[in-house]
Amino acid sequence: MAIRIGSARDRSDAVCKNAPSHAGIANEGIRMTTWVLLRGLMRESRHWGEFPHQLQKVIGDDDIVCLDFPGNGALFKQSSLTTIPEMAKHCHQQLQAKGCEPPYHVLAISLGAMVAVAWAELFPDELASMVLINTSFAPHNPFYQRLRPQNYPRLIRTLLFGTTQKREALILSLTSQMTDQSAKAAIIDQWIHYAREYPIKRSNILRQLRAASQFQAPKLAPKTALLLLTASQDQLVDVHCSQTLAEKWQAPLHIHPLAGHDLPLDDSQWVIKAIQEWRRDVFGDKAFDVA
Repeated sequence: MAIRIGSARDRSDAVCKNAPSHAGIANEGIRMTTWVLLRGLMRESRHWGEFPHQLQKVIGDDDIVCLDFPGNGALFKQSSLTTIPEMAKHCHQQLQAKGCEPPYHVLAISLGAMVAVAWAELFPDELASMVLINTSFAPHNPFYQRLRPQNYPRLIRTLLFGTTQKREALILSLTSQMTDQSAKAAIIDQWIHYAREYPIKRSNILRQLRAASQFQAPKLAPKTALLLLTASQDQLVDVHCSQTLAEKWQAPLHIHPLAGHDLPLDDSQWVIKAIQEWRRDVFGDKAFDVA
């Protein structure tokens, strides 16, 4: 299994299996590919939970690399970048430093999906496919769909001035439709631990909000295989955002009827099955055949 979480947590000499050897030959003589997982606003690699390990069981020997954006997770001491394209360049540079060669498969949620689209525009030959989860883009989606207005007051109040416990509890309530109260309490406790170990600065929250609000996606769809996943019970981003993108970009769209914004948290197996079916149909990828 080859899952790399974050940046500072890696050994300095860690490389992807598809990195060239000193002889210029890919490790093990096999051309591997790399899956890159990108989280959203204020989130870090560990917020994927068990999802990377579940995905690894499906993709086999390919690498999974979970990157943190500056200001988040292992990079909490750094200043967050103020534009989405800068974040995309950061991902490009991080993978180069790890020795991970393109093309990459990117799975990204929310703000991370914006970064994926900017990445495809900046480095079009690097991405083999993208799976974008519960995202939104100007100019395709109006502001009142990109972030539901009823959430503005408590989001601003809690994210900028609330305690760590209140902030993490609010984020879970807005991003998940989980009903098991004991499971929710355990997740909040875990997220509080993450937040205290790698505390995010208020200035970085504002920087990331600025980057997301100002990003303008291209009118035309990225020139790479694209799958959109969304959830009808998303309390943060209106489901119509993904529906509009699917129509404008002529991209396949799967809608979960019950899950919330954090689809991999609410129903990871549904996400993996949707990817399996899509890759089987688009790529004829037998490694992703639905069991």
